[in-house]
Amino acid sequence: MPTELAAVQAVHKPWGVRDLQPWSSLDASGDAIGELWFERPGKPALNPVLLLKLLFTSEPLSIQVHPDDTFARAMGMPNGKSEAWYILSAEPDARIGVGLKHRITPQQLRGSIQNGSIEELLHWRPVAKGDVIYIPAGTIHAIGAGIVLAEIQQRSDTTFRLFDFGRQRELHEDNGVAVAHPWPLQAPCHPIRLTAARTVLIASRHFVLERIELTEGSSWALLAEPETWILVLGGHAAIGLSAASIGQAIFVDGGRTSIEVGAAGLSALVAYPASRPIDSLLQMLGEQPGSSPDSTASRTQSPVKARSPAEAQT
Repeated sequence: MPTELAAVQAVHKPWGVRDLQPWSSLDASGDAIGELWFERPGKPALNPVLLLKLLFTSEPLSIQVHPDDTFARAMGMPNGKSEAWYILSAEPDARIGVGLKHRITPQQLRGSIQNGSIEELLHWRPVAKGDVIYIPAGTIHAIGAGIVLAEIQQRSDTTFRLFDFGRQRELHEDNGVAVAHPWPLQAPCHPIRLTAARTVLIASRHFVLERIELTEGSSWALLAEPETWILVLGGHAAIGLSAASIGQAIFVDGGRTSIEVGAAGLSALVAYPASRPIDSLLQMLGEQPGSSPDSTASRTQSPVKARSPAEAQT
């Protein structure tokens, strides 16, 4: 099965930025870039189920909502859109809006869209580097200014815009009211440490998102299911036949893949379509210099019995 260095597609946005460092060396000195989409190189027969992005914000994004699978398919689309964010960096006053402060009726939601008071109804909270936020379909949400984040989502670009901070773009009142959950989001995510190397950030019905931390000079086997995305957060490694460093992504189309970690170690996000973490996903190979009993134990993954709050609420 192929292991590929993902191609990068730049998406220009009015709320984007002109400096993408250290995550990308693309020139954004002209039109601001708001998103980088990671895609399989070439033109594969089938699109991946998941879409991996980086988002860069100099202004707030619109307040918006995405449909679930049932609503999306009724509209002729293949699926809805649930997503998760991993905050890569955030300015001191950066904030996100997720869910409403309190439950309201659909009629009240429609009125708040029409008069703009939905901005005050949204539950805004500060964010910092390393925060994880799960956004189930139907959750009203927004991303504030001064944030760089990684997003993993169901592959869909269907967005119903409810408020746009004066940018005069079209709003989608009827569809937005139809799909929105006009109440607070349920319990926040609490990552679960599986081994010294693996932490489960999100386990939902649509995908699992993990963070891995691999020591310098170590060797690993990734036993991947079809469609596994790896986004490098720090350090570098040879993954299969591809070398990857900060801001680069690898697509693994299943099977066994080697990971040879460089001198700076490797910190990465790993995402794959599943409802539970894969027990045997990552295995250490051989004795590693300076390995501890905990890291040696990570060669064999034990079954995961705990459920994350993100899984429990789906």
